Amino acid sequence: MTVTATVTTKGQITLPVSIRKALGIGKGDRLTFALKDNKVEIERVPNFLDLAGSIPVPPELRGLPWEEVRRRTYEARAQEWVEQNGVVP
Repeated sequence: MTVTATVTTKGQITLPVSIRKALGIGKGDRLTFALKDNKVEIERVPNFLDLAGSIPVPPELRGLPWEEVRRRTYEARAQEWVEQNGVVP
């Protein structure tokens, strides 16, 4: 697919609708730009929630709110540190 866009005086472009739809880009999405062989490649940065299921989650953490998962993880890591170092950081 090839489409054109015009650069404004501020160096901005509007991504054509066909490109936004093809990449699944919506308001607030983040994009990466890579210059390769004098061409620009644009990719949508995946939403954190789009990555759900890509990392195994221990059964005891499944279904918990993210804040609780983080809290328990921090506590576990802190406990491991204390056990390895014998002192509280």
